[in-house]
Amino acid sequence: QVQLVESGGGLVQPGGSLRLSCAASGISISNHAMGWYRQAPGKQRESVGRVAIDGTTYYGFFMKERFTISRDNAKNTVYLQMNSLAPEDTAVYFCKAWNYNAEYWGQGTQVTVSS
Repeated sequence: QVQLVESGGGLVQPGGSLRLSCAASGISISNHAMGWYRQAPGKQRESVGRVAIDGTTYYGFFMKERFTISRDNAKNTVYLQMNSLAPEDTAVYFCKAWNYNAEYWGQGTQVTVSS
């Protein structure tokens, strides 16, 4: 059974940082592209960014300035480092794994940016 478990979310003040983790089981992330998405209340889910199998990273519009995605194949985990957080970053953050054969989603972790 494939599981993606996000962690690291929480309440942070504006300007703060968080690092989210997505631990995979049942698949090897080394042969999957991995991505982060977020969904704010009342809004559509949007892409934060992704990291390809070869380690190349791609980011959503304006995301690259403050967000960094990385993967640790040995730990079967992908990370999202978020800096200079603003209230507009408040959302549920989801992890996704996919290749040509299938795609999988985690349950999400809540990030709230508020003073």
